[in-house]
Amino acid sequence: MANIVAIVGRPNVGKSTLFNRLVERREAIMDDESGVTRDRHYGYAEWNGKGFAVIDTGGYVHGSDDVFEAAIRKQVEQALEEASVIIFMTDSKDGLTDLDKEFANVVRKVNKPVVVAANKTDSPAKSHEAVEFYELGLGDGEIYPISSANGSGTGDMLDEVVNHFQEDMEEDPEAGLPKIAIMGRPNVGKSSFVNVLTGEERSIVTDVAGTTRDAVNTRYKLFGKDFLLIDTAGVRKKSKVKEDIEFYSVMRSIRALQNSDVCIVMVDAQQGVESQDINLINLAVRYRKGVVLMVNKWDLVEKDTSTAEKFRRQIAEKLGTMDFIPIVFTSVVNKQRVFRVIETAMKAYENRIKKIPTSELNDVLLKEIDRNKPPAHRGKYIKIKYITQLPTRTPVFAFFCNHPKYIKSPYARFLENKIREHFDFAGVPLKLVFREK
Repeated sequence: MANIVAIVGRPNVGKSTLFNRLVERREAIMDDESGVTRDRHYGYAEWNGKGFAVIDTGGYVHGSDDVFEAAIRKQVEQALEEASVIIFMTDSKDGLTDLDKEFANVVRKVNKPVVVAANKTDSPAKSHEAVEFYELGLGDGEIYPISSANGSGTGDMLDEVVNHFQEDMEEDPEAGLPKIAIMGRPNVGKSSFVNVLTGEERSIVTDVAGTTRDAVNTRYKLFGKDFLLIDTAGVRKKSKVKEDIEFYSVMRSIRALQNSDVCIVMVDAQQGVESQDINLINLAVRYRKGVVLMVNKWDLVEKDTSTAEKFRRQIAEKLGTMDFIPIVFTSVVNKQRVFRVIETAMKAYENRIKKIPTSELNDVLLKEIDRNKPPAHRGKYIKIKYITQLPTRTPVFAFFCNHPKYIKSPYARFLENKIREHFDFAGVPLKLVFREK
């Protein structure tokens, strides 16, 4: 099951500050003017070992003639529909307002788990100010006094949020099948790609961005492999998310990403890899999914002998440490290398579930470590004695050593590169943990 948490409330209660705290980076624009958050922000957060997508919504205003506020209102309502859990934010300093009460009626109608956070409760002395919000009668009646600015109270609130998550339920008859999600900005050719693969007009294809509103699942067999293709709606740059359909499609794409094993991220060769594509790839890597980068419309690019190599270098620069992601240049219209994308995605799926025998890991990696020992830390020599792959759903390698906390990220990166060099794992994020023997 996908877990999506929507942060909602009237304008200027501190939703974006909480969002930034949850995703652990300053991403949303903050301002004391109400209505700054117009376009949606989404990110990845984790609490008590449970990962979830967080959606930061604009401030809900009712009965206003402002064209932006009407659009925000629509998008907030859609966020409420899609969310698994709703954080309803209020402001202790301002106290309970008519707008809070009005909006509480909207939230009540969607019949989802609600956690009420009374923000700007910066000290225990102020927590009595949060009492009046019990009048809203939302959620299980509990009010969580928090400060999204300094983080106080957010732990208790998040305990309650993750309590409402449903565990993965495998009732689906297709549950055992590899799930491959096709993602990317609108109009890069996702639906055409599915049509070429399935040999039928399964998805509606037009040149109007945003035709695909919902994710479309297609069961597919190729070269003896059986899997599900999830064709998602286009994810568009935040500045262009004017239409509520676009916002809806972003949420659907996040949901599809959460439910998939491998993501094929499609980009337009003429536009190159943009920040929105990198955001999407980042999110997939945070969720520990397999990733393949598909550069479509390659037939429209003027080429010489080194064009592909130049393009590859530019992409590698933008990907940074995510250089394990395979890149396939395609033309869906000319049916060029279309099936290679699926083969690459299936290889990433197999790499994601691959288990390396402990004896083989130690034979290979201990020799590499012997040749290139971890740097000593303040005169303390670090000795790695033993390596094993943990029995997790995605590849995690445990290195047992005498001083695990002194192993720095450049050396961890060296170890990851050696694992990839000897055992492949193309298209799959790896996690390395260091433990005391």
